Amino acid sequence: MMTFVPKDTKKKETSVYKSLYIKEELSKKIEEIARVNNTSYNNVIISMIEFCLLEDEEKERKENH
Repeated sequence: MMTFVPKDTKKKETSVYKSLYIKEELSKKIEEIARVNNTSYNNVIISMIEFCLLEDEEKERKENH
């Protein structure tokens, strides 16, 4: 299993705006991760989503080989 690290925010990519409802306790944990990593709340959320999708793709690739 890979270790989660928020991505670097220096490269800007085309994006779309979406809103989410997040449990308060989960939101606090995300805020803490952002603070510790000196990054934005949004970057942590996006990094987590990308991390999970990449991990799923790798798992699927291993299962198909």
